[in-house]
Amino acid sequence: MNETVTHPLSAQDCLVAVMIAVSASDERIQTAELVKIETAVNNLPIFGDYDEDRVNIVAQTVFDLFSDEDGLDALFGLIRDNLPERLFETAYALACDVAAADGTLADSELRLLEEIRYELNLDRLHAAAIERGARARHMSL
Repeated sequence: MNETVTHPLSAQDCLVAVMIAVSASDERIQTAELVKIETAVNNLPIFGDYDEDRVNIVAQTVFDLFSDEDGLDALFGLIRDNLPERLFETAYALACDVAAADGTLADSELRLLEEIRYELNLDRLHAAAIERGARARHMSL
């Protein structure tokens, strides 16, 4: 297994991993999605002390995991092990923002969002509110 996978991820790494996973889920990482990830890392308080150079390491970890048959399960295991529960809704909100960033939601993105909701045991009503907020932020005329 790739060495980067065996090292624990920080909570911030986990948030980045979720965003990258959603972006990569449709096998087309769009520029708008990358900009959304970069903007989140550069501007949100949760990333205030985050080393931006870690984004590439986390991205490679996600890509390596996605190339493995059980990689998604391994990714969720890493996230559950390293992300405090109080940040589960934050992870979902960031995932929704990345999914909505390019103006379309592919079936694979929707399936991954559903899986994130399940794996992080998010209340359906809370998840719906998060999704509605993401939709409202990414509306176009």
